[in-house]
Amino acid sequence: MNQVHNIPITFMDFPAELLLHILGHLDVYDLVRARKICSDLRQLIDSSSELQYLIDVRYFNAIPPSLPGCDIAVATRRQLLQKSETAWQRAEYSQRHSTTMSYSPDNYRWSCGILGIPAKSLQQLKFVQPSLSDGDTHTIDLRQRICKIDSTAFEGYSFSPTQDLVVILSRTTRGESHAYDVTFRSLSEDKPHPDAASPLVKALDNQIHPQLFDSPYTQTMIFGDYYGLFCKYAHKADGELVDFLQIWNWKSKEASQLDLQCLQIFDVDRGTTNFSFLTNDRFLVASATELMLFSLETIDSVNTIRLVGKFSFPALRDPLIFHYITFSPIPFHASTHNQLIAINMCMSAPTTTKSPYFTFYIERNTLLELESTYISRYGEASQDSPSLPWSAWGSKNTRFFENANSSCTHRIFGFRSADLIGDLVSRDGVLQSRPLRIRDFNPHRVTDFKAGNITTSHQRLVEGESPNSTLFLDPLGPGLPYIETISQEKFLANDMTVEANRITLLSLKGSSMHNVSQSIEMLDFE
Repeated sequence: MNQVHNIPITFMDFPAELLLHILGHLDVYDLVRARKICSDLRQLIDSSSELQYLIDVRYFNAIPPSLPGCDIAVATRRQLLQKSETAWQRAEYSQRHSTTMSYSPDNYRWSCGILGIPAKSLQQLKFVQPSLSDGDTHTIDLRQRICKIDSTAFEGYSFSPTQDLVVILSRTTRGESHAYDVTFRSLSEDKPHPDAASPLVKALDNQIHPQLFDSPYTQTMIFGDYYGLFCKYAHKADGELVDFLQIWNWKSKEASQLDLQCLQIFDVDRGTTNFSFLTNDRFLVASATELMLFSLETIDSVNTIRLVGKFSFPALRDPLIFHYITFSPIPFHASTHNQLIAINMCMSAPTTTKSPYFTFYIERNTLLELESTYISRYGEASQDSPSLPWSAWGSKNTRFFENANSSCTHRIFGFRSADLIGDLVSRDGVLQSRPLRIRDFNPHRVTDFKAGNITTSHQRLVEGESPNSTLFLDPLGPGLPYIETISQEKFLANDMTVEANRITLLSLKGSSMHNVSQSIEMLDFE
């Protein structure tokens, strides 16, 4: 009689094609965990360009550069991504291109590698997009787009190239019932934006004193479907001095203009200084003592603003106060990625003319998760509810840096930041070149570096360090370890913007700020 032997079949006995198909349905975090089960499974996953590309993009939060065409093989995409990441890790660009600017930009803004410059004398906004003209000559073409403005009424602008949108803020004449006209225009065609619910909206309509309103400071921001306007020291209709924040869903065409906007009014004694969107339904407001987290909610087709959390800043020694707080801009693509948030803090005191300046980083997802932390401790937030103390959230989740007075602003893309080290102007008043510093805060890359999986002489791991400042009463804490790379080359520049595989510098030529010409330089990390 024949005997039948039951031979056990393991997962790894299935054909590789079937195994890869099964693994392709895993969440990327489960996929990373699966690599640790055994060497056979790790080798199988590592043999698949598709799975490795998913890990690179979703787990390591690498943001791939835009590639021409959509039919490029995944293996090629991953190869280009790895090449770019290696260049960033070594702070070694593959190409450097430059072009001289015929004018000095003032009140400029960066977005997606495009430089926006008001040219009031020409009654226009210029949008300059540097692009390579010839890889052999290392020169740049400056593609320009123009939007017309009324320079007598022009107050400010914001733009979003990914949405082909420019929003222009214009003052109204004294005596009008509203403070500003807000127009939504196409960046490429300089005409009303086709997706805008209304090409023009009236800001703070029937909210202001028509004769007294004269806000000395405004700030605007676009994020996805929303546009926000912050006005400081503005007179309400009853004459009271307040700070206004008004937000519109500029795309919605399903409601009246009144329902598209929502308004928040702050007492000037709170010292409100700035705001920033985090997502399409969450935004931050900074005051002189705390961060406030708000939600944008739609109730019965009407947009409303609701306070959901309050978080204290570290306490300062007397007589120092936080003079103003600003946020580094968040790229629109960040709506689908976790992202570093940079919060800039300038301090002042009546006893000194010096203004200490610090920047601290925190992950956007951490800020969003703090909402539930706040509610579990204090319940629903209100203007009178307490703030979550710094010791409960700040010291373990942030990384502080003390800035030089004339240092370049911290620029962020994903988990990577870039800045120029030291003072732009020496004590003798001479412009000086500075090395480029690149920091990678990606926690998974830090873990790999600590495990010895990343070996390079160009980088160092920084953890457990924090500024030893006597200005703060609270400890700043050693949160957010990072990998630091400093370039051998130095650059004479006063600002920059960072993209997936490029740094664009506003470079200077001259010995002092009184006699200087500017140019645009592009450093390609690919």
